[in-house]
Amino acid sequence: MAEKKKSAVNVIIDGISGIFLPIVNLLSAAGILKGVLAVLSAAAVLSAESETYLVLNAMGDSLFYFLPMILAFTAARKFGSNPFTAVVIAGILLYPSLTTPLEAGETLRFLGFPLKGVTYHSSVIPMILAAGMLYFVERLLEHVLPDLVKDFLTPLLSILVVGFTTLFLFGPFGAMVGDVLAIGYGFVYGLSPAIAGFCLGAVIQPMVVFGFHWSFILIGMNNIMVSGQDTVLALMGPAVFAQSGAALAVMIKSKDKAFQTICASAALSALFGITEPAMFGVNLPRKKPMAAVCVGGGIGGILAGISGAKAMAFAFPSLAALPVFYGKGFGLYVVSCLIGFATSFAVTMSLKFTVDIPYQD
Repeated sequence: MAEKKKSAVNVIIDGISGIFLPIVNLLSAAGILKGVLAVLSAAAVLSAESETYLVLNAMGDSLFYFLPMILAFTAARKFGSNPFTAVVIAGILLYPSLTTPLEAGETLRFLGFPLKGVTYHSSVIPMILAAGMLYFVERLLEHVLPDLVKDFLTPLLSILVVGFTTLFLFGPFGAMVGDVLAIGYGFVYGLSPAIAGFCLGAVIQPMVVFGFHWSFILIGMNNIMVSGQDTVLALMGPAVFAQSGAALAVMIKSKDKAFQTICASAALSALFGITEPAMFGVNLPRKKPMAAVCVGGGIGGILAGISGAKAMAFAFPSLAALPVFYGKGFGLYVVSCLIGFATSFAVTMSLKFTVDIPYQD
């Protein structure tokens, strides 16, 4: 039974990694550009209000904002469903007149069914689930529809069925799980910031895989708006640096020059707060480095909790965003991020695993 469970986990991880591998270089490039922009803005070299910043930020952020559409294509190819139909379904999730009320938290009604307010831009799991469901819906329709109407009714019915299911079920499910985890975080932090730091630091990066981390980010945003400070973002920081440390260790262990380049850019991108390239392109496919990230994030999270550091403005934790946490406990907080990086690096270096794995489309 344990072997079957392990095989199922491996299939899921390999499947998710395969969906992201075709775009890992794009993720790295966009992440580095956003990181450079953050540094230029923090150093007052480039104003965040300038038109130049606006254009460059669009160049760096477009991939992440429209990530569901990119994933629709790669996931459909991986599952064997129609990639163009999948992209259309992803477009539904990002359609402005629909996403505006949903992202504001409003509940819309479609034929009497409630569509809960969910943020879909930059989301991962809803579209992957949609692409997987699309495969089975298309296969069913191809068997039951007459040849005369199959070519146009298959995409039409697929869009209606899968699009509705995604809005009604897949998106709200991720949001619901995230909300429950966020409530649990508030309870644990009230008991002990150190324990909360360990728990959140250890699980926040795996949560990114499923999109559950958005509830915590929304809590951080709300805390900043209400009280001008937040602890959630601080406790997430060491895990971000841990992704970079693990990717750097994989690069050193690798013998593949091309893959080493990917690792280097992914590690640099993670330092600037964009962990997807390191996670999906480097650490998650090899499994053990991802476990090292959890260890580093947890240990660093303990120190971050003890430090009492808080974010004084909203920013995703990164090297460029460290000044946001300046204040009480800042020195120990910086140490916690370094510990997260060093721990995941050391653990990854000590583990035995297949580093240079062949890419299978």
